[in-house]
Amino acid sequence: MNKRSKRKYCSKIRLGYLFVLFLLVCVKVKGQEKFIFTPQWTAQAQFAGYYVAQEKGFYKEAGLSVEIVHPSITQPALNRVRNNESHATTLQLCQAMEILDDGVELVNILQTSMNNAIVIVSRRGVNPLTQKGERVGIWSAGFGQLARCMNMKEHLGYVWIPSATNVNLFVTGAIDATLAMSYNEYYQLVQTGLPVSEKTVYRFRDHGYNVQEDGVYMTRAYYESHRVEAKKFAEASRKGWVWAAEHPEEALNIVMKYVHENQIVTNRVLQKLMLEEILRLQVDRESGKREFRLRPDMVKKASDLMLECKLLKHEVTYEQLIAK
Repeated sequence: MNKRSKRKYCSKIRLGYLFVLFLLVCVKVKGQEKFIFTPQWTAQAQFAGYYVAQEKGFYKEAGLSVEIVHPSITQPALNRVRNNESHATTLQLCQAMEILDDGVELVNILQTSMNNAIVIVSRRGVNPLTQKGERVGIWSAGFGQLARCMNMKEHLGYVWIPSATNVNLFVTGAIDATLAMSYNEYYQLVQTGLPVSEKTVYRFRDHGYNVQEDGVYMTRAYYESHRVEAKKFAEASRKGWVWAAEHPEEALNIVMKYVHENQIVTNRVLQKLMLEEILRLQVDRESGKREFRLRPDMVKKASDLMLECKLLKHEVTYEQLIAK
């Protein structure tokens, strides 16, 4: 074989080798399906299970390449899902029902919350139910559907004061009471040193308003064309939450990594309290287990309440919400 023939032969060998490498890369990329997940809020222990699933490789083991993209003021989580920029987000059940009622078909692929976290905290040293007609802080970003229903049914006549910083308004005395999440703003208030006792706290889950909250949702259109990816994401996320419950300190370390990377102003003590409460809320009161399922009876309760309070135009059923 002459030199020219040898060069041509070697070139073919190199091209063949590069082609094989290309095919191997393609197979790997194909095996790791891209999935973008956006939780409904900034980085915090409320989303610990998803961070754990990412950091412990549970998504990768399921054949998914997951990117966790947190929302911003200009790009809320739901907008990203509507625009197909994200494939799934977390929503409270009442939020999801309101969105579906407005014509956006959503499906629940995983339910994490089994209990309601909303509380009302009074700064007057009295039961919030005695504060009829007074000023109560509510989140301007939403999440207050159940509170509006409770206000109407209990004939409280609260004057709602919308704000992104209910805690600040409460601490300065600008409002008489405030809505708070038992895993978030409640502990923020405790950390300020204000006197907070059970006498001044009304917990929705203890008074006939125990409606589930956080679950993972995606558009029905995306779900119908990506059932396998949806199932993989749900199963790996569930695995992340189970691991977090079994290894809370390590899970907290992972949460703090995301907190620092996203430059969130918080502290480890608050995030530890949040994680502990979030994990408690995942345990069903009746079975005593983490069931990771949407309960038909709670969907019915939420739909009836919201219909009665005119927050829904039509009944929203379990069958409409659940991924099949």
